[in-house]
Amino acid sequence: MTTARETVLGRIRDALALAPTPDTAAVPRDYRTGRTLPDDERLALFTDRLVDYKAQVHACTGDRTAEVIAQVLRERGARKIGVPAGLDERWLDAYDGEIQQDCADIPAPRLDALDGVVTGSAVGCAETGTIFLDGSPDQGRRALSLVPDLHVCVVDLSAVEVGVPEAVGRLVPERPTTLISGPSATSDIELERVEGVHGPRSLVVVVRVDA
Repeated sequence: MTTARETVLGRIRDALALAPTPDTAAVPRDYRTGRTLPDDERLALFTDRLVDYKAQVHACTGDRTAEVIAQVLRERGARKIGVPAGLDERWLDAYDGEIQQDCADIPAPRLDALDGVVTGSAVGCAETGTIFLDGSPDQGRRALSLVPDLHVCVVDLSAVEVGVPEAVGRLVPERPTTLISGPSATSDIELERVEGVHGPRSLVVVVRVDA
């Protein structure tokens, strides 16, 4: 007996076999690339766009990473945080709260018990104020940076490109990519902004200017 699924798939195959072969056209890729800016200008642009999206930005040298992260978590009252398995442990040397290392065995709803999460990042885009996460060991699974209400994200200035084409060019296409531009937010029909609906209500970006 043929199932409904087999019937539907069979009809799709028949339709595809009868359809004319589409003309393959080359995709134009003559958009602007290769833009650069001095470090101070790139940092200023990246910060301006992030702040415009209501993120908080702290620029620091690499040797102050742990100090700045601890200060942010203390000010936010975060006593229990989650971290991906590959996060640099030295970044939390100054933090005196509870640290939970994430793993796939922890159900996503349980991450709601965390006060916040600290992750690294893959790439940044100054022009759009966007941070790219690609699931690397220092960033972890998407649920980890999606469920807790506070996301502290460390970004190396050397990984911040001027525009989108330059930033995308640094990504590995096979990796799962998430783009973050400020805290999670949405607006209703009257354009009333509501934050924290689809992700963290607060995004704090620590930019390491010498890394």
